[in-house]
Amino acid sequence: MQKSSRLAIFALLELASDPERQVSVSDIGEKYGVSAHHLAKVMHTLGRAGLVRSIRGVGGGYSFVGNARRVTLLDIIGLFEDISPACAPRDPDAPTAEKALCQVEAEIDDISKATLGSITISTMLKNIRRIEERSARALQEETAG
Repeated sequence: MQKSSRLAIFALLELASDPERQVSVSDIGEKYGVSAHHLAKVMHTLGRAGLVRSIRGVGGGYSFVGNARRVTLLDIIGLFEDISPACAPRDPDAPTAEKALCQVEAEIDDISKATLGSITISTMLKNIRRIEERSARALQEETAG
């Protein structure tokens, strides 16, 4: 997964966790250790896709305007990467080994796309909450014992 795709996912998760809140590019960039300049390009793409809204001025930033139950990781990645099949034999007379390897790569691509296409922003937010709850319980147990 390319850096822009990862940044877009992180930014959307940050914004979708509280859609009423506006978050600046610099705040998101600082949290994830990335340049505000690179993140601004990512946010522009997300804005053109109708997933975020930019609010200008003091206290401005970005807010999530997509549907967290419908937007999938594959949707987001597709904004930044070519998700078409990576391998195709160069010609019908290609060696059998090349055809066989391309078939395996195509199967892996299909599995990855199916998985990424089934995970929504909402699902990711639930996973984040579960991880945070487990961490909090583990910390409580550690301090209690």
